[in-house]
Amino acid sequence: MIGSRVKYRHLQTFVEVARQGSVVKAADHLNVSQPAVTKTIRELEEALGVVLFERDGRGIRISKPGEVFLRHATASLTALRQGIDSVAHDHLDNVPPVRIGALPTVSTRIMPRAMSLFLNEETRSRIKIVTGENAVLLEQLRVGELDLVVGRLAAPEQMTGFSFEHLYSEQVLFVTRAGHPLLSSGPVFDGLENYPVLMPTRGSIIRPFVERFLIANGVGPLPMQLETVSDSFGRAFVRSSDAVWIISSGVVAGDIADSVFAALPIDTSETKGPVGLTLRADAVPSLPMSILMQAVRMAAKEINGPP
Repeated sequence: MIGSRVKYRHLQTFVEVARQGSVVKAADHLNVSQPAVTKTIRELEEALGVVLFERDGRGIRISKPGEVFLRHATASLTALRQGIDSVAHDHLDNVPPVRIGALPTVSTRIMPRAMSLFLNEETRSRIKIVTGENAVLLEQLRVGELDLVVGRLAAPEQMTGFSFEHLYSEQVLFVTRAGHPLLSSGPVFDGLENYPVLMPTRGSIIRPFVERFLIANGVGPLPMQLETVSDSFGRAFVRSSDAVWIISSGVVAGDIADSVFAALPIDTSETKGPVGLTLRADAVPSLPMSILMQAVRMAAKEINGPP
């Protein structure tokens, strides 16, 4: 029987090799030898009767049957983790945690209100909020390390195995400290190269929008360019310098409302993109997670209006 031959270590190893795209990297992450990983994958392939990984130049890539099995393997590992969480003895009456990945724009503007609404429900569930680049958060969601990601809709090739619920749309802004010279000068793009520019990193979800927008407006390479997804650094640096920060509007909405920052007079409406909830397509939300998702929906509607 196939079921009796497939063990937890087979699933764990398979998912990690798929996540890393490398046997060597998977072995390092699992703290086992490379031959042990190779042997485990071969055992799993023999048990299933399919090839899970194929040669791709000097590396490997997951096969079509492997992609199908990956969805079920990640779901199984997630269910097991949730089962362990549900019976673990802790001081919160054994309520399993809800693990959320949130992009900086959401962490700054939406999540504080959502958390207030969620806590009012008194679920006694522990909450873990992780902020980072979109690609990293989606990978953690894919392998079951997160239950939900709240942020911009990713590119189609990154959404395989996920579902997305649109909450609202937001655009990118060019932001400076109040009183910045560019606020009262001529055409903004003509003077942009004279100041430090904080750009989203290449792994961030808004970077392609920003690059296309700059190219469309005839802006060449910027000589003083810094890449960051740290909103705390960006906020501190812009306050103390003449830097221009290219950032999602939600991150700096409060600073602009308080007249600490100002948006440069640039029409960036074409950078607008959907923000919402991303889950694994096969996920069955727990009661606390369902309550949290509703809290996020309510917070987004309060702050941004209906989608």
